[in-house]
Amino acid sequence: MIKPIKKFMLLSVTLTVLCAGLGGCAQTGAKNNTENQQLGESNQENNQEDNQENNQEKETENAGDAAESEGGIGNPQAGQAEGALKALVFEGHDLEGNAVSSDILSSSKLTMINVWATYCNPCLSEMPGLGELAEAFDPEEFQIIGIISDVQEGADQHMLDLAADLVERTGAGYTHLLLNESLYFALLTDVTAVPTTFFIDQEGNILDTVVGSMKKEAWEERVHALLETQ
Repeated sequence: MIKPIKKFMLLSVTLTVLCAGLGGCAQTGAKNNTENQQLGESNQENNQEDNQENNQEKETENAGDAAESEGGIGNPQAGQAEGALKALVFEGHDLEGNAVSSDILSSSKLTMINVWATYCNPCLSEMPGLGELAEAFDPEEFQIIGIISDVQEGADQHMLDLAADLVERTGAGYTHLLLNESLYFALLTDVTAVPTTFFIDQEGNILDTVVGSMKKEAWEERVHALLETQ
């Protein structure tokens, strides 16, 4: 059973403001398109008797400009295609307080980022196997990074101790990052359940996403398959 992530208020408010900003841009673009259309109609009326053929050519050009504008602003697919090309960039800290950035991705051909939570039994059940998997590979070939979705940077010592204890008890001795705004917007905006796992190449491109837990053997098979493509 996959547990839902508990959203935290600060990032939710920030995301709401961001969406509001994007909506304002879209409204401005719609207003400009309307004004352009009205101007085109006015020109057509003024010049129709003198040169109807030229007015029709101008209308065709204006329609093409409007379509191009919509493709860049109002077309969700265009935005998604552009976003898909952006490599991950983030900064954060691990459980020991060490600074970690997206530069860590370049140290291994393939990185597995496993998003988990302290309250998630499926997450904890698969972590012993993930710990063994991390030890079985050369770090230059494959590495695992955990993101603790319910323990943020600046959390009280009780939560930090709980997370550290769970990592020790499950034998998941790889790097675990505390959630912050940078990680959230880089990777977790579409994560609605834990565990969620991402496979990322050295350039920071997401190669594969898995929602839910799996046994060690299944993870190992997927890792080998992805490494063959690198």
